[in-house]
Amino acid sequence: MLASGRSDAAFDLDGNVNVPLLDLVAQYRTIKDEVLPAIMAVIERQAFIMGPEVGQLETAVAQLSHVEHAIGCASGTDALLLPLKALDLAPGDEIITTPFTFFATAGAIHNAGGTPVFVDIDPASFNISPRAVEAAITPRTRGIVVVHLFGQMAAMEEILPVAERHGLAVIEDAAQSIGARRRIDGTWRMAGELGTVGTLSFFPSKNLGAYGDGGMMVTQDEAMAARLRRLRLHGGARQYYHDEVGFNSRLDTLQAAVLLAKLPHLAEWSAVRARHAARYNEAFAGHPDVCPPRTDPANDHIFNQYTLRVPRRDELRAHLKARGIGHSVYYPLALHLQPCFAPLGCRKGSIPAAEAATEQVVSLPVFPELTPSQQDAVIEAVLEFYA
Repeated sequence: MLASGRSDAAFDLDGNVNVPLLDLVAQYRTIKDEVLPAIMAVIERQAFIMGPEVGQLETAVAQLSHVEHAIGCASGTDALLLPLKALDLAPGDEIITTPFTFFATAGAIHNAGGTPVFVDIDPASFNISPRAVEAAITPRTRGIVVVHLFGQMAAMEEILPVAERHGLAVIEDAAQSIGARRRIDGTWRMAGELGTVGTLSFFPSKNLGAYGDGGMMVTQDEAMAARLRRLRLHGGARQYYHDEVGFNSRLDTLQAAVLLAKLPHLAEWSAVRARHAARYNEAFAGHPDVCPPRTDPANDHIFNQYTLRVPRRDELRAHLKARGIGHSVYYPLALHLQPCFAPLGCRKGSIPAAEAATEQVVSLPVFPELTPSQQDAVIEAVLEFYA
């Protein structure tokens, strides 16, 4: 669910406030005087492929992410696929990841030639369990894809030593977590900073969203950065010369221009999301049925989603729909139970915490432009259902 196409609170015939899950029109109206000139500058130059805005955005995102290198690509999915291809996976090579995430996380592992190995999550944070990761390592394990879900970083300080002991690559799937950070040994570390490669998505619904698809890879490793730059350009560092077979995965210059215009607003947008989340938390605190999301004290959570755990979730969804309250379930079926991964042999009940989450979670509107009256309507609708 990307947007409602509506920016102001509207009322139905019964007087209920209709609240979209996300309202990109409202955001656009606040920044159109910055975005439109940026787009028009690209159009006037007619430099649509690998124009200067791409490099400028890469420099800015590298600085934000505290890394040496940032490499733009065509989508968040490609941002995962290319570094996995750079691992040169052989048939039977395993990559450990979480089943409680968007499909691209595991789809990219498969499409890179690896076998996804799904392990359970920490029920409190929804992020991958470091203990489950270590228990799943075999002689065939080549890497770990760690997802920083919903805008909150996973426990990298526990996962990285495991990876180092076993000689494994760590890919940070930070598609939902650009600008999120975690205090480790007294220092703030950014999403994407610590792994072999970090991956970002600029899908329109993200905290920093483009006006179409877009992605970026970040890394401290110069050799890896050079390989990723080749892979996104058909495997060649120079035009018409190809060191390997790569992909056509360039970040569009128009999208880079949009993202450069939006980037100065990112920190404030994420801060407003956090304030909305705090207001929800206060409203739902101590409720016997409504469990707000838990933020690890080490984390600075940016709330790409605000996700409750509730009983009778599907009945609540019907109630919210009747009240005109936008909402969504991220995610209704864990990846290990998806039909396409049936050959892996996973069975229902094999990854219990992730499966429980799929039956209990529902995400509420938390976009920065959410008005107090809209949020009041969301809170009232939830509490009314469980009264």
